[in-house]
Amino acid sequence: MVIEIPRRLDSEPVRLTQDERPRATRTLEIAMIGTRGVPASYGGFETAVEEIGRRLVERGHGVTVYTRGSESRAREYLGMKVVHLPALRVKQLETLSHTGLSAVHAVLGRRPDAAFVFNAANSPFLPALRARGIPTALHMDGLEWKRSKWGRRGKAYYRWAEEFGVRTADALIADAPGIRDYYDREFGVPTELIRYGAPILEDAPADGIRSLGLTPSGYHLVVARFEPENHVLEIVEGYRRSSATRPLVVVGSAPYAAEYTQQIRAAAGGDPRIHFLGGVFDQDLLDALYFHALTYVHGHSVGGTNPSLLRAMGAGTAVLAYDVGFNHETLAEQGLFFADAAEAGRHFATLEGDPAGATVMGRIVRERAREAFRWDDIATDYEDLAVRLARGESMHLLGRRARRRPDSTR
Repeated sequence: MVIEIPRRLDSEPVRLTQDERPRATRTLEIAMIGTRGVPASYGGFETAVEEIGRRLVERGHGVTVYTRGSESRAREYLGMKVVHLPALRVKQLETLSHTGLSAVHAVLGRRPDAAFVFNAANSPFLPALRARGIPTALHMDGLEWKRSKWGRRGKAYYRWAEEFGVRTADALIADAPGIRDYYDREFGVPTELIRYGAPILEDAPADGIRSLGLTPSGYHLVVARFEPENHVLEIVEGYRRSSATRPLVVVGSAPYAAEYTQQIRAAAGGDPRIHFLGGVFDQDLLDALYFHALTYVHGHSVGGTNPSLLRAMGAGTAVLAYDVGFNHETLAEQGLFFADAAEAGRHFATLEGDPAGATVMGRIVRERAREAFRWDDIATDYEDLAVRLARGESMHLLGRRARRRPDSTR
């Protein structure tokens, strides 16, 4: 079967180059709060903080990153000041406890010109920052209240935190058009659309994958936390039913979802084609896994612009993605999409039947990543927002009156 690659869609607006963009006229002190911090070794927020923060430092700004759980206790990283603070190692309280301490530190210390707070769950700490005169932008992340790992109270908290953030922040950051549209539809408030960047890989050593018994272009790859909304179960089920001969390599784990992990293992049924690697924290090995895969299979469904998807695109790997608007928009339709296990299984056969077509698809998505998801552009967007916050721009007068609309989707 031959892969039909859709006509390229240019959905991104024309962007000015870094030299054409307005630059800050003075040095700013910027705080980044609410993530695990730097060095980045975990997720999308941490990668964003590292990539944006170091570029802001290169442009002459002071950047303070609040960090938890880092093996390194260094007080500086890539020019950024690092403040290490503890956190309660409990799922529901780890992020909130660390952000609370970080907010106290920011309030009692030298006042930054602007603060970026990541994760809508951290919105309760915005009033303290603003009371200290620290203008604050809140990165809303995805639709966290849709995640199955949260119980009824957790989901209710996230929905409340979204609304509280809308009513208290000076600016809201959305990482995808779908998230921007959600806040416009639900609350009638504007957001700053600032994406994530994609690392571009032109090559990667194959020694690491060979040590795992894999060969270049000889396997399909999944990288995801084991959570139902990431559809790892459907991917494994679809693959097992398929006629695919190249192995399925599954990278990820589920620290809070043992039952779902058991379901995935049961679905694999001991199939020797399915390889579970667990968590891979060696970034060079992870790069090699992305780069040398025939296909990256992306099951995420409730986030915005997903860093794992961008990493695969930047590696030039063909993508089989879950059929949801976020993924269609990020890929600009340059991929294959599945809605259930059966459809995923059919696509595995399609991709293996036309490896040359998969290679072409990978080249196209790499160019999409190179043009639309550049870290230099992302850093400039954050710099521009920090400048506007520092000079007093704020949506707070509009946001404080906002309420979730009664006909909103639940």
